[in-house]
Amino acid sequence: MIMRRYFFSISMLLLVITFCWGYQTGDKMNEVRFKKHIIYQNFISEGAAVGDVNNDGMKDILAGPYWFEAPDWVAHEIRSPLKFDHTTDWSDSFMNFVLDVNEDGWLDFISIGFPGTGAYWFENPGNQKGHWNKYVIDTTVNNESPMMADVDGDGRMDLVFGSGNREMKWFRAPGNGRIEWDQMSISKENAPGTSRFSHGLGFGDINGDGRKDILITQGWWEAPVNRTDVPWKFHEASLGQACSQMHVFDFDNDGDNDVITASAHNYGIWWHEQIYEPKSGLTYVEHLIDSSFSQTHGVALEDLNGDLLPDLITGKRYFAHNGKDPGGRDPAVLYWFEFRNDTNAGPEWIPHLIDDNSGVGVQVVISDLNQDNKKDIVISNKMGVFFFERL
Repeated sequence: MIMRRYFFSISMLLLVITFCWGYQTGDKMNEVRFKKHIIYQNFISEGAAVGDVNNDGMKDILAGPYWFEAPDWVAHEIRSPLKFDHTTDWSDSFMNFVLDVNEDGWLDFISIGFPGTGAYWFENPGNQKGHWNKYVIDTTVNNESPMMADVDGDGRMDLVFGSGNREMKWFRAPGNGRIEWDQMSISKENAPGTSRFSHGLGFGDINGDGRKDILITQGWWEAPVNRTDVPWKFHEASLGQACSQMHVFDFDNDGDNDVITASAHNYGIWWHEQIYEPKSGLTYVEHLIDSSFSQTHGVALEDLNGDLLPDLITGKRYFAHNGKDPGGRDPAVLYWFEFRNDTNAGPEWIPHLIDDNSGVGVQVVISDLNQDNKKDIVISNKMGVFFFERL
């Protein structure tokens, strides 16, 4: 009997030690770490895109005038490149996207330039060499963070931005070999959030009706059942100061959607708690997430650690206004903020430094580039083009 108790005690001790060791090593195995790859060291674009350009089964990187062929990131010209001085100039490429615009089986490239200039798509020539044919989508894109979103719910991405006479519009890709995009206004002229250099644009279901709305810092346009109906109803709201991309999610797990914003040219990242008051309707309470670095002009919301909760990925835009913004000459950091909403204190974001010598541009791209079921990060800014490989 004594020997049995002895062996039982030893077995239990070994089990506890094994569990603790496994828990600790498991934490290390699940740790989110990145390896930095410098794809290009010159200032060519403030945005980037990811997609399989040459249909070889591997995802390539596109930024400004180039696409970089995986896995060795060989540079190929989409158009003639220009030279920019990061201390005095701005690029002719701000936001970059990919889409098979004409539905010919090859991903095309969408490039939006300096605010107030145009949006263009470049037709992928397939196996043909040379520069890509360039077509106009719209001549005047006013917003600082124009976006791609599936506005009409047909499974194909659309473009959204303030255009021309300050109308908020969405643009549907032509397809079927066509060139010109269809454009639909959701607002009247001189709408809020649509003037040149307007900051803050987002897409998400604000009122819980199952349809995703378009939001700016001054409020949101309610999506109608038929997205081509004009105008969409606008609801005024206070969603903070001039920001970058706006993201919608139920962060406090109370059944309604909240909004994240991040200062484009100053300090501050916030989540805006949605509150419903019978008399005043939907209102928002602002909560600070972080203010340790400035110029968070590019923000992504993606689940990096696989816990099924969206994490926040952002950083300091390098030399956004040529170093003249608050904190403009501080280190160009890149962070991911681990999101947790299982605490009694409410939503929590835990900062993790990824890098202190790259930062962001106006766009943060999250994609599994090497197909290892881990999400990687791609950014392009005045320091160059970078790929952060999740290890």
